[in-house]
Amino acid sequence: MKKISLIALVLSLMLPSYDGGCKKPEKTIKVISYNIRVGTARDGSNSWENRKSASPAMIAEQKPDIMGLQEALKMQLDYLEQTCPEYDYVGVHRDDGKEKGEVMAIFWNTKTQKMLKWGNFWLSDTPEKPSKGWDAACFRTATWALLKDRRSHRKYYYVNTHLDHIGKEARAKGLSLIVDRIDDINPEGYPMILTGDFNVNLGDPCLQSLVGRMESVRDIAPVTDSLTTYNGWGEIEKDQVIDYIYESGFSKALVFEGLRKSYNGIPYISDHYPVAAILAF
Repeated sequence: MKKISLIALVLSLMLPSYDGGCKKPEKTIKVISYNIRVGTARDGSNSWENRKSASPAMIAEQKPDIMGLQEALKMQLDYLEQTCPEYDYVGVHRDDGKEKGEVMAIFWNTKTQKMLKWGNFWLSDTPEKPSKGWDAACFRTATWALLKDRRSHRKYYYVNTHLDHIGKEARAKGLSLIVDRIDDINPEGYPMILTGDFNVNLGDPCLQSLVGRMESVRDIAPVTDSLTTYNGWGEIEKDQVIDYIYESGFSKALVFEGLRKSYNGIPYISDHYPVAAILAF
């Protein structure tokens, strides 16, 4: 008898249209949040040039419909565009809004998703211009987009961000600003996805602004895990679960998982493991 993975088994029980193979059920989308690790970091054997081929290998295997990248530089975005030609992206360089600094990019599969509109704002008291907020160590941004799934014809919003690694006030107020902006950009009440490296562990008070507004897919999916998402190239001593996928307005959250395997023979795709989810409209 052909072996079926746990994820395939659960989906086959919950959605009759799932065939137990590599296809996702109709009216679902696959989401990935991925801190790619800034490409100029001095990471020795884990430097970008040594590990970059793992990223298109992961994308080819996982086939996300939509993906939020954190810490991406233009050279990394260009590389993914070249090696994953079916994907396109939007995003703004955080330090000047033009060409300096990291991009909180939204990548989408152009065969399955249609980009309708998008925008960007800074996590600060002056969100419409490049600015550093509160006690943040770095400029921080959020990128948002309205997309249409080409298969189900359903529209949804997607927001991708990276909260500050130092400033507690910046994390709390930055996430609160994102929640307020979500209401502003989504008057139609379409389903909404929020992904990001929040730089806080499970249960941090920073996450309270999301309570009652969005749900963590990690918490509600029947197939899930709560293992570490920051791996520190294998050198951390305790779990750090700091990467998140939240949703509102979808009918079901089916799967949440960290992608911990090696890709293309490379032990660590980044100092973070990507996290993936399957959501049903």
